[in-house]
Amino acid sequence: MQEQHRRFWNKEYSNPEHLSLSDEPAEDLEKFMRWVGRNAEWPIDPGELAIDLGCGNGRNLIYLAEQFKLTGAGYDISEVAVKQAERKAKDLPLTFTTRSIDLPIPKEDGSAAIVLDMMTSHYLPEAKRIALRDEIVRVLRPGGFLFFKSFLLEGDLHAKRLLAERPGKEPGTYIHHRIGVPEKVWTEEEIYAFFQPHLEVRKFLKSHKHVAHGRAFRRRTFSVYCEKM
Repeated sequence: MQEQHRRFWNKEYSNPEHLSLSDEPAEDLEKFMRWVGRNAEWPIDPGELAIDLGCGNGRNLIYLAEQFKLTGAGYDISEVAVKQAERKAKDLPLTFTTRSIDLPIPKEDGSAAIVLDMMTSHYLPEAKRIALRDEIVRVLRPGGFLFFKSFLLEGDLHAKRLLAERPGKEPGTYIHHRIGVPEKVWTEEEIYAFFQPHLEVRKFLKSHKHVAHGRAFRRRTFSVYCEKM
């Protein structure tokens, strides 16, 4: 499964066919950082560590380094993406590594102020998602944040069709038609149950339902801001 995933993303970062890959930071991340600036009980100071799980071409860590003077570590399964990130980061205090995110995070306990998991861990099986969540909890310092974004089932007709037509082995998963790997889609109840005992869910945001004429035309997503207390 990982090899299929790696080949797909190497191809996309070399010659995009299915996705629009941007060099600009994600708007959702910019919104998150504005919220952190207004609401964090413990401020995120220059020089603190941000970790990006599935960093792609490094655009989000570069934004955090340039705008907030953070250091950063990015991990991605695509060596093509990592090479692009290294070129773009230039002299910024960022490191990028080619590796799967289902491996232990090579950082000390309580060392990170921010962890990003943006549309990444949904391809992991449940046991590895749980292990990754526990690793995120371990590396976050008190008052640190996880910004988590993934697919939401409620209001997504396309996801419901995929679950019916291409079901995976685990509940709430389907087989991605292009990559050929399982992909998780979450219910709101699952999200709170997964995070709330370990991290406080401070904010929950849902995208629009993206339905036109009774048919889905875009996948629905959610973002949660989780704080380690």
